[in-house]
Parts: sequence; structure tokens; C-alpha cells
Amino acid sequence: MTEPPAFDTPLPDDIQWQPLPPRGALFAATGSALSMALLFGAASVLLVLATDQSSWLLIPSAGAVLGALLGAWFGWRRHRLTFWRLDAQSLGVRRGHMWQSESHVPVSRVQHLDLRRGPLERMAGLATLIVHTAGTRMNTVAVAGLAHADAERLRDRLARQLDHDDAL
Repeated sequence: MTEPPAFDTPLPDDIQWQPLPPRGALFAATGSALSMALLFGAASVLLVLATDQSSWLLIPSAGAVLGALLGAWFGWRRHRLTFWRLDAQSLGVRRGHMWQSESHVPVSRVQHLDLRRGPLERMAGLATLIVHTAGTRMNTVAVAGLAHADAERLRDRLARQLDHDDAL
């Protein structure tokens, strides 16, 4: 899937929403799978303790497997439904299918930029761009799973635009 979900605002022809690279979907799926497996496994343990079931190992194991499968699907799908766009005025991030969100960070609100790359991200050639903005509420926007070259290009372009706006 390379097209973002249709939103109400039409886009100019020269600026397109960019998908995250497919190789990052594995990391997103793995992280979500582990989280959901722990959550479902713990909930199943509580269920076994509350109902005094004799199959104290089977139910938590099944809950953890179910959680891992659901988490992997949600993580993979969320990654595949995340898009970014940089134009002259802002950095835009679109996420979701049923519950859609679209964030725009105006260049004039950018305070500073960070690139974060853990060991697994470095192995996969990925990075997380963190945009710190002015304000107190929701003052950072992180775009995880970007290709390293795209993240550096976005960071450098945002920094140039920020420097250009400061010079005016």
C-alpha cells in the first residue's frame, strides 16, 4: 500500500505524501507484538487467579500468543499507514485508517531537531526524527521508522528553512 488514506484536503501535484520504508514494518510489528503479548499474558494470569482454573499454564500462554498476533498485526498496519510530507511551510505526518490523525508542524514553531538511532535501527538503516516545537502541549513530534537518508534530509532541510526564517 503506497497511497495514504484519503483526507479532505487536496494536495498540490508536486508535493506527495511519502510512505515509511517497508523494512521498518518488522520492527513496528515486533515491538507491538511484545507489548500486547505481555498485556494479554498478564490479563490471562489474573483471570486464572480470579477464577481458580486448573489450567494455570494453558490460558496465560494462549493469551500471550493471541496478544502477540494482534499486536504484530496492529504494529505492522500502523507502520504501513504512516506517511510524511515536507513542504515550504510545515512537516506533515499522517497516521491511521479508521482513526486518522494528521499533524502539521509549522517550520516557524520548530525549536530544534534530533535524530535517534538505536542498534536495531542502525542495522536496518532506519532512524527516528524528533522535532521539538515551541509550546508546552504536545511539544515534540517523532517520526519513527524513517529511512536514515530521508531522516537526515528532513532534518537538514528543516534546519535550513529554520535558519532562513530566522534571517528574515
